Amino acid sequence: MTDMDLTSMIETRAGVRSGKPCFIGTRIAVYDVLDYLASGMTSEQVVSDFPELTGEHVRAAIEFAAMRERRLAAPA
Repeated sequence: MTDMDLTSMIETRAGVRSGKPCFIGTRIAVYDVLDYLASGMTSEQVVSDFPELTGEHVRAAIEFAAMRERRLAAPA
């Protein structure tokens, strides 16, 4: 999968996790995965804790955060 394909694994649905971006078909928020990674967990540990996710989901979360950061850092 390319980086652009990875973010297609993420959706925002009204009424699900207060509208936070989640992985399609789950109620797992992207920010939950990012928080786990930031706390020191490895991708493998995240996937172990959330068997419905794969390593590509973890990469999608990182790409999502990177894309958001690029948008925020862009001059207005």
